[in-house]
Amino acid sequence: MPAYPHTPDGRYFVVKGRLWRTSNPHLAPEERERLVKRLMDARREVGRAKKAGDEIAERAARSQVDAAKRALGERGPVWWDDGAPDYDRRMAVNTPYAAWYAALEN
Repeated sequence: MPAYPHTPDGRYFVVKGRLWRTSNPHLAPEERERLVKRLMDARREVGRAKKAGDEIAERAARSQVDAAKRALGERGPVWWDDGAPDYDRRMAVNTPYAAWYAALEN
């Protein structure tokens, strides 16, 4: 079982009631692994830059985080092709997933 509940369609996981888009499940495992490593490296760079007070390096590292998340399908164009809208970062109770989410709490 996932650490956080995933919507029935697998498009989102929920943290504190908020939907977050999952990575594209159609990525090859090797590609996913490479992109996740790139994401984690970039996040570490953000931390180092913040600790050093280097705003330029922090912006560059945040840009790398964004690029990795886009490549994973967590940001940018959606990875599904059925025309369904994106509810990323929205509260589950304010989306079509509201009934599903409410049932989790029972």
